[in-house]
Amino acid sequence: MEKIQPGKYVELGYDLYEVSPQGEKLVHQTDANDPEKIIFGVTRGMIRPLEVAIDGLEPGGEFDVTVKADEAFGPRDPEQIVTLEKDVFEVDGKFDADTVKPGAVLPMMTADGYRINGVVTEVTDKEVKMDFNHPLAGKDVRFKGKIITVRDATPEELQPAHGCGCGCDHDSCGDGCGDSCGCHDDGCGCH
Repeated sequence: MEKIQPGKYVELGYDLYEVSPQGEKLVHQTDANDPEKIIFGVTRGMIRPLEVAIDGLEPGGEFDVTVKADEAFGPRDPEQIVTLEKDVFEVDGKFDADTVKPGAVLPMMTADGYRINGVVTEVTDKEVKMDFNHPLAGKDVRFKGKIITVRDATPEELQPAHGCGCGCDHDSCGDGCGDSCGCHDDGCGCH
């Protein structure tokens, strides 16, 4: 069997938990039908303690690692909370009040053209306040799972990954694929 080492294509299934003094809460799952896909040592943005935990494992190998917030998705950053003019959210000249309301997760574009998700925290007469921090920023997490596949990566797979490089079909961490990968709504092994 092949072992995980730099340059290997790896598929892993795991449960991701938010860890707090009150206990653990499952926030994301992958499995054999929807695994996390990485090129070990090449995929950018891997959470280092997770990377260390899977290094050298073979298919079927299990891992269980708890990661402190500063090594996981980082601390909450007040600069990631922004206020935007309400006209940004107009559709056909009218503010979209049905969609833009507190608690809504909205896809937005950065100045560089990357898609990111933000949570609406407040709507006033003239502005919308949004939080672009990763949903797990400032939180300890636990990854528990097993390795599904380890093989040589193809030359195409070895090309530098775009965005967070978690193996998902998007161009930036926080794209909002939602139900398939952790960079989306709940977090994966990348940040």
